[in-house]
Amino acid sequence: MRMLNFAKRNFKELIRDPLSLVFEIILPVFLLFIFQQIKVPDDAYKLENFTPGIIIFGFSFITLFTATLVAKDRGSSLLIRLGTSPMKSSDYILGYILSLIPIIIIQDILFFIVAILLGLTFTINIIYTILISILVSVLFITLGILIGSLVSEKASGGVGSIIVQLVCFTSGMYFSKDLVGKMFSKVCEILPFESCLNIIKGTLNNNMQIIETRNIIIYVLYTFLVLIISVILFKKRMTSDNK
Repeated sequence: MRMLNFAKRNFKELIRDPLSLVFEIILPVFLLFIFQQIKVPDDAYKLENFTPGIIIFGFSFITLFTATLVAKDRGSSLLIRLGTSPMKSSDYILGYILSLIPIIIIQDILFFIVAILLGLTFTINIIYTILISILVSVLFITLGILIGSLVSEKASGGVGSIIVQLVCFTSGMYFSKDLVGKMFSKVCEILPFESCLNIIKGTLNNNMQIIETRNIIIYVLYTFLVLIISVILFKKRMTSDNK
């Protein structure tokens, strides 16, 4: 019950800032719309490929604002006061994750409504993609928690922006890694963002050949590692901030 109450509180904090909602939802929708008007002659910008890219792009802003929320809670001593409660650090992490799931769902639904209006054919795969994207979003949420546990509220925006840029340039949403050098291509393969995009793209297009075993392994490894590190670091931060 305490975890759910904490999640409700976090959700209210997130929707209280209209600027956050603009960046998390409106900006990706605008990019989806504007790039379809430009008619870029590249497969990456086809609706069935670019819509998954926009979903991942939206998740990067989830990372940014999660980091800001966690860092703000630390700075306001909220977590110090909550530290006297019987909640575990894992409960706090789940509270942050649960508070963002409704926003993830709203994002996805809005993205697909716009994509369908622009010409994307509605299929059952859209429903599957929304469900899969919720799982994928856990990586981005926990990454935000990790950043928010490491840095201050002021620094969280800058570090979160780095994640946004990494998603843009290493996920393959704007251009294929084959267009750049081998070194950059390796970086794309090591980082999890290309794998996340391939998982969502393959699900939407019902093309499992896009989803390589490597993609699933990288996603699972990064998600579990970031989640475990977030729980440990969050607990240490709460302990040190309480001193």
